[in-house]
Amino acid sequence: MTLKLYYAPGACSFVPHTLLEAAGEPYEPVMVKLHKGEQNSPEYKSINPRGQVPVLVDGGQVITQIVAIVSYIAERFPQAGFLPAEPVARARAIETLAWMNNTIHPTFTHIFMPQKFTDNAAAQAEIKGYNTQIFRSLLGELQALVHAASAAGRAFLGGERFGPLDAYALTFLRWGTIAGINPEDHPDLWAFVQRIAALPPVARVIERERLQLNLYKPG
Repeated sequence: MTLKLYYAPGACSFVPHTLLEAAGEPYEPVMVKLHKGEQNSPEYKSINPRGQVPVLVDGGQVITQIVAIVSYIAERFPQAGFLPAEPVARARAIETLAWMNNTIHPTFTHIFMPQKFTDNAAAQAEIKGYNTQIFRSLLGELQALVHAASAAGRAFLGGERFGPLDAYALTFLRWGTIAGINPEDHPDLWAFVQRIAALPPVARVIERERLQLNLYKPG
């Protein structure tokens, strides 16, 4: 076995974790406990000096960052069809993946870790509240992608087969419930995410990471 994925439960590493599980080939999932600071240990930083997850190790090659890891997995397991083969469709899928990674993901970081942007408690509260509203609107954009895929007769966001866009959408909706956003506010996205969560490889990762899909608590 040469493939090793370093992941943290509930983090964005869920995306490559589900892809590797769906590929059906041997790999070793290695949990990094962020709440215990394992990402900052000398051992982990010798693998990824930035102290982030995910990290994919294939033999002697170490790959970081979601877009790079997803692209690598898609190329390594072309039979899985994680990204479309047709050039324009593939570009559109990567375009959406990049938007998810560079826009939706950092918006949630402002909600979940406002202390990364200021040490002022009042400013942190403002950052969290402001970005929660932005995140809500971004979930609306994700729901529009679900509508577009359905209108085009596609079962998944990126094409005809499960892929990274679907796993990332699940991750974002789950994060939204952590931020106090009721998933039922976006019913079609919520229905889509529940369908994705029921796919056997996704369900296995959810079980391994011990995730609860809906953490929303009415205020």
